[in-house]
Amino acid sequence: MSVSNNNRTWLWGLAGLGVALTVRTLFNQWREIDFQGKTVVITGGSRGLGLVLAREFAQEGANLAICARDEDELERAKADLELNGGRVFTYACDMTDKEQVTAFIQAVQQEIGPVDVLVNNAGTILVTPIEHATEADFREVMEINFWAAFHSIQAVLPQMRERKAGRIVNIASFGGKVSFPHLLPYSTSKFALVGYSEGLRTELLKAGIYVTTVCPGLMRTGSPRNAFFKGQNEKEYAWFKIGDSLPILSKSAVESARQILEACRYGRAELIISLPAKVAAAVHGFAPGLTAEVLSVINTLLPGPGGIGEQRALGKDSETSATRSVFTTWTDDAAEANNQYTW
Repeated sequence: MSVSNNNRTWLWGLAGLGVALTVRTLFNQWREIDFQGKTVVITGGSRGLGLVLAREFAQEGANLAICARDEDELERAKADLELNGGRVFTYACDMTDKEQVTAFIQAVQQEIGPVDVLVNNAGTILVTPIEHATEADFREVMEINFWAAFHSIQAVLPQMRERKAGRIVNIASFGGKVSFPHLLPYSTSKFALVGYSEGLRTELLKAGIYVTTVCPGLMRTGSPRNAFFKGQNEKEYAWFKIGDSLPILSKSAVESARQILEACRYGRAELIISLPAKVAAAVHGFAPGLTAEVLSVINTLLPGPGGIGEQRALGKDSETSATRSVFTTWTDDAAEANNQYTW
């Protein structure tokens, strides 16, 4: 009995799919690493996503090194992580200071050992209409969101090259793929980090070093209370915090951290987290004009300039009845769970 051309096409297609899946599985197994006993550095690891990631790596048996500016935050984070059975080295430093970053990495190498995994998570968020964004804002946000990652990478690269092994995970943002209104300094810094991270991967693969670029959408880490707001700060904080709490728009920090850990385990090139972020990035890729038009409409719905003008206010100092409502419960719960409160 003869097989029709259509059936042959389907059979060949299925066979090709099977081969592709087999090759992918073998490739993943070849790249896979076990985090047990590995030295994992997480910048900004005392709270938010950094702390959630540290918990996940601790459960994998990694030796952790985390840094942040606030020593009290670090102590609380260390106590939290030790409950998960992690060995934790903490170091207080300002990631915008190159010398302090270098000293941190050197201290890790002396106290724990060579860095196997570097997660560049330290960052800041500034929400402001362009009318109140200054050159100083752009420079400051670039320092922590881009240059801090650059300097930490420079500090670990020599020993990673020598060992011909290493993983670098750069926590960028969906804002590094699509520039959202009222986040221009933030998006500028994240676009820079995405470009650097992607190019770095192509140049370091030959040395056995895998660089993963992570671009999350909104995540429920509890971070809005520690973000900065300018202009009509209470209104700016309200839309930001409520959006961060909505189940369709935002993603659980724990689930996001697990995806990041798996991307690192298999040396993936890129990870975009949350369905809205994936869809928006894809649409922007083939129709950037369309996304620009849509975002310009969204911009008209956001608070205009005014309020406190170029002054800054933290989210926690911009609370109103709207941001203490049922619509923000998940973000408040995440803030409490992830060391975002100063007690």
